[in-house]
Amino acid sequence: MDSQRHARGVRFRILLLSGLIGALLMLTTSCGGPKPPAYGTGTSVQGGAGQQGSQTAGGQSGIQEEGLAGGEVNQLQKEGSQESMGAAEDQALNAFISEDIYFDFDSAQLLPKAQEILKRKAEWLRAHPGARVIIEGHTDERGTVEYNLALGDRRAEAAKAFLVELGISPDRITTISYGEERPADPGHDEAAWAKNRRAQFVLEQ
Repeated sequence: MDSQRHARGVRFRILLLSGLIGALLMLTTSCGGPKPPAYGTGTSVQGGAGQQGSQTAGGQSGIQEEGLAGGEVNQLQKEGSQESMGAAEDQALNAFISEDIYFDFDSAQLLPKAQEILKRKAEWLRAHPGARVIIEGHTDERGTVEYNLALGDRRAEAAKAFLVELGISPDRITTISYGEERPADPGHDEAAWAKNRRAQFVLEQ
């Protein structure tokens, strides 16, 4: 009887120990299995990438918008420059037409001031090679009609010769004399006569 009890006790302890070992194995397997993915971390990374992409896209958009604005500024500057050039060109043209040269009484000799004006006119003509000019010679009312016509012609020819010396082709210059027929000032005193002793410049149409 004692031996049977001892055998049953041994088997019971063996079964109990086996159960404990199995439970320990299950517990170990449960704790040591693969961990679930750190979704929080993954979401954070993806969110950061998305945010960076958004910032990159936003930066490119900003660059494009800035480039567009820069283009508009450049266009405005270009237009402003063209307007300035156009205004300067108009001013030079008006000066060419409006600046007369004047002569002493009964003289066709070019005065220093007249030569300076003619130099500016030659510069304008060089910048506009297609332009052609008519030089009109005028006198005051003193003297005969025939004499004044001849004097007006000498004055116009003197201006033409000076322009030719400055390199302007004579084919681009025509001269005509009006003598006393077209006074700039209808007065009959020295102040009026001084204004009438002149050469005028007209562009051919």
